[in-house]
Amino acid sequence: MASFVKNKTQFSSFASRFNRTGTMAKAISDSFPGLKCTVLDLPHVVRGLEGTSKNVAFVGGDMFKSIPPADAVFLKCILHNWTDKECVEILKKCKEAIPSKEKGGKVIIVDMVLGKQSEDDYNEEATETQIFSDMLMMVMTNGRERNEKEWAQLFLQTGFNHYNIIPLGLRSIIEVYYI
Repeated sequence: MASFVKNKTQFSSFASRFNRTGTMAKAISDSFPGLKCTVLDLPHVVRGLEGTSKNVAFVGGDMFKSIPPADAVFLKCILHNWTDKECVEILKKCKEAIPSKEKGGKVIIVDMVLGKQSEDDYNEEATETQIFSDMLMMVMTNGRERNEKEWAQLFLQTGFNHYNIIPLGLRSIIEVYYI
């Protein structure tokens, strides 16, 4: 992920949502020491983590109420846990937290896009795994995996007017912007 951030963007701040101990934020911060990273999770999860990494701040909070401002918001395997209505609420808070595309803002989502795999990685087992993950999300949470059309509907409902999907096998990186 660090090479993706370096090659595709010019951020001064990066916020990771509900990332527990901030492993991803720490790795990115270590690779880019000038980048200010913030990890948002429930207060009891981040309690005691402040000061464990020099460029990573840990914030206790609720992503349905507020997301600290940043140039980029990173959501890894988050939205598949939630209903469409809840995803719209989360994405609206993300949009409030970032600047427009012209000012370098984006939301970076790492999640499954059903039926979307890189052409080199496409295989029947991968499709089955995506479908099984979708069933798991429906049984264990109120969420689900989504196809590109369903992702696009969520983005449009929240005022984002541009997205880019980069397939990585089972999961994809989804860059979401507004102008």
